[in-house]
Amino acid sequence: MAGEPQADCLFCKIVAGEVPATVVRETEHVVAFRDINPQAPTHVLVIPKAHYPDAASLAAAAPELAAAVLAEAGQVAADESAEAYRIVFNTGSGAGQTVFHAHAHLLAGRGLAWPPG
Repeated sequence: MAGEPQADCLFCKIVAGEVPATVVRETEHVVAFRDINPQAPTHVLVIPKAHYPDAASLAAAAPELAAAVLAEAGQVAADESAEAYRIVFNTGSGAGQTVFHAHAHLLAGRGLAWPPG
């Protein structure tokens, strides 16, 4: 069921404290932690504590929670003194999603030219 913790989900295990993470911000509904394989000097994942498999399902089922993820990403950027940053949601394995729990990547601290890649 959407929103319920999934036993096989890495990010649900981080939320539950079963897997360690370097948490930089946490609210009642959202947690932000450093990516273990950073692609920029600042690379923080911002996730809802409730389980949704991707950004689209999160936005459809809980738009207020999707907004909270974005707001926390902006606050992380401010805390990190990032004047320019990118927020990326990968949805589906073809787009690079490897953990199927909705999450935003906050990237900053290097040139982020468009298009990426």
